[in-house]
Amino acid sequence: MYALMEFKGKQYKAEKGALVKVDRVDAEPGAAVNIDSVLLLSGDTVTVGAPYVRGAQVRAVVEGHEKGRKIVVFKYKPKKDYRRKQGHRQNYSILKIEDITGV
Repeated sequence: MYALMEFKGKQYKAEKGALVKVDRVDAEPGAAVNIDSVLLLSGDTVTVGAPYVRGAQVRAVVEGHEKGRKIVVFKYKPKKDYRRKQGHRQNYSILKIEDITGV
């Protein structure tokens, strides 16, 4: 059984016991997170929401937090002596999917 869920504007595939890397959640490791915005629920039958499946829920636990790889943003204009270099590292949270409940 798996579910397609929407969390913080992005879509993820959730299976029981799987680890999902999502944008940073303001919760301590070990805290429970309930996600109600389930787009698709697949088991014996497939249920597609319009836009969400009514009564479906994904229960997850925050395993920890980490930072992603560094990306470099470099802007320049040729022949104009304009150069800007900037780095960025995105903050992520690791969620462990505990249970998927549906109708």
